[in-house]
Amino acid sequence: MTQKNKPLFWIVVGITAFIIFFHLGSFPLLDPDEPVYAETPKEMIAFGDLVSPRIYGEYWYDKPPMYYWLVAAAFKVFGVNEFAARFPSALLGVVCVLLVYRAGSRLFGQSAGIAGALVLATSIEYFYVAKAAVTDITLTLFLTAALLSFLERKYVLFYFCAALASVTKGPIGLVFPVAIIFFYLLATKNWQELKNMKIPAGVIIYSVVALPWYIAMYQIHGAAFLDTFIGFHNITRFTMAEHTETSGWYFFVPVLMLGFFPWTALLVQAVYASLAEGRKQAPALLFLNIWACFIFIFFTVSSTKLVTYILPMYPPLALLVGWYLGRWLDGYQHNRLCYSWPVVLSGLVALLAGGIYFGVKAMPELTTGLLVMAAVLITMAGTVWYAVRRGNPAVGFWGQVVAMTIVATILVAVLVPVVAPQVTTRDIASRFSAVYDGTSPVYVVKFLHPGFAFYTDVYGTEVITGEDVKKAVANNSTAYYVIRQLEYNLLDSQERAALTVMAQSYGMLLLKQ
Repeated sequence: MTQKNKPLFWIVVGITAFIIFFHLGSFPLLDPDEPVYAETPKEMIAFGDLVSPRIYGEYWYDKPPMYYWLVAAAFKVFGVNEFAARFPSALLGVVCVLLVYRAGSRLFGQSAGIAGALVLATSIEYFYVAKAAVTDITLTLFLTAALLSFLERKYVLFYFCAALASVTKGPIGLVFPVAIIFFYLLATKNWQELKNMKIPAGVIIYSVVALPWYIAMYQIHGAAFLDTFIGFHNITRFTMAEHTETSGWYFFVPVLMLGFFPWTALLVQAVYASLAEGRKQAPALLFLNIWACFIFIFFTVSSTKLVTYILPMYPPLALLVGWYLGRWLDGYQHNRLCYSWPVVLSGLVALLAGGIYFGVKAMPELTTGLLVMAAVLITMAGTVWYAVRRGNPAVGFWGQVVAMTIVATILVAVLVPVVAPQVTTRDIASRFSAVYDGTSPVYVVKFLHPGFAFYTDVYGTEVITGEDVKKAVANNSTAYYVIRQLEYNLLDSQERAALTVMAQSYGMLLLKQ
C-alpha cells in the first residue's frame, strides 16, 4: 500500500464499519428469518448440543451449522440479544469488503481496490443483509475467499474456504466454485491449470474440514437428515417453487437493479469495458464476469427464489465496477466520461422517489425520514451530473459513497425503528410473558413462531392455517393464541366470541380462550 493511499484505506475501513455496525442491535429481530437464526443457536446452547440444530426443541435440517456456531459464540460473549445475533454477519460483512479491497488492489491497483470495496459496502442489498442475522453474508464471504484464492493461485486456501462455504449452506459451497472454475477454464482453454491445483491434496483438505459434520449428522439421524437436508432443502427447493410469487424468470432483474444501487448505473459500462477493453487483465476480468454470470443464471433457473440468493455475485460485480472506476480515478482513461452514468442513476432515483411517495402515503409517520432520504438521493444524482460535465469522476464516486452512507444512517436510525414493530413479535411476546399462566397450551402461527420462541422461551404448538386455529379453538377450554389478523378473520362469530383479545400489535393478536 502506498503512503498516498494508506489514509484512503482507513477511510474505507471506517465507512464500512460505520455503515454495517451503526445501530446494529437497536431494533428487534425482524420476522420471519432473523429469529430463526437466533433461536437455533440459543437452543444449541440450552441443550448443550452443537452438532444437531434444533428449533422449538425439535431437530431440524434446514442449514448446516456454521452461522449457528458463530452466533452461539457471540451469545457467550455479548449475551443473548439482537446485537449478538447479528454480530457475525456484520463482522464478516466488513471482512468481505476488505477482501475485495485487497484483491482489487493486487489485481488492478490501489484505486480500483478502494473503489471496489466502497462499491460493495454502499450497495443497498449488501449493507442491509450484512446488518441482518441471516446466513447469506457468511456464505458470500467464504465463496468470495475461495474464488479469489483460485484467481491468485492459492489453492490450499481455495479448498479450505470452499469447505467452510459447504458447512455454511450445503453443497453449493463446492458446486459453485467448481462450476465457475470449469467455465473459466473452458473459456480460456487453460486446462493445464488443473495440474497446478493440487487436487488430491485439495480433496483431503476439503474432506477434513467439510465432511465431519455431515458424517456426524448421518450417524445420529440417518436417512431423515439426508431426505430433509439434501432431498428437500436442496433438490426439491431447486426444482419446485417454494414461493410462487417470486418464481418468475425475471425476478432477479429488478432485485439486481435495486440491490446493487447506486452502482447499477455503472454496471453495464463496467461489464462491457471489462470484456471489450481490458485485455491486459483479461483473465481476471473474464473470471469475475463468469463468476457473477453463473450465480445469476443458476438462481434464475432455480424454481425457489429469494432476494438474498444472488448476494454472492456482488463482490465480483464490485470488483468490475471498481476496476472501471479505478481507470478514471488514476487518469488512465482520458476520453470523456459517459453520460449513461447520470442518466441511468437519475432513472433509478426516480423509481425510488416513486416508492418513497407511496411509502409516505401508506405510513405518514415515515414522512420526514423518507423526504430527507429522497433529498439525499436527488442530490447524489445531481452530483454525478456535475462530475460528468466537469470530467471529474472522483466527485461522482465520492458523492455516491457519501450519499449512500447518509442513506444507510437514515434507514436504521429513523425508518427501521418506526417499521420494526410491524414485522417483529417482540412487543407481543413481552405482553404474553406478562400475562401467561405458565400451564395453559399456547398456539402460535407459523410466521410468528421463531420470534415468539426467541423472545419468550415458550415454544408452543405451531398452527399453519386458519383451519388449524379453528380446530385449536374447538378443542381447548383455556389456551393462548398468538396469531395474525389474517387468521383471526377466518374465525366465525362464535369462535371469536370464545376468545378474549389480550393485546394487539400491528396485525398480531394475543388471544386467550
